[in-house]
Amino acid sequence: MPDKEAQINFDAPATLRKWPSINNERVNSSLGARPYMIIEGTLDECIRKVMSQPAAQHHLYEIHTAAQSDLVSAVLSAAHIVELARLRDFL
Repeated sequence: MPDKEAQINFDAPATLRKWPSINNERVNSSLGARPYMIIEGTLDECIRKVMSQPAAQHHLYEIHTAAQSDLVSAVLSAAHIVELARLRDFL
């Protein structure tokens, strides 16, 4: 895969959202729960904010951004956020 295709724009606009929770478990969307905005900034800022939270709470967060190839989807789950944080550290 050429390097151009594997690049990630960590300066892309992004929004960090958090799901409401009870006892550290997401409130189900069937009950009307929706994630609320924490910050609006860059993909890098949003990743840093999630990673600064306790690991046991990462599953409550998601990042909304423009899709970038196969590596970055429009909505990033906790698992994707952690992997992007690791990848960012190598770039």
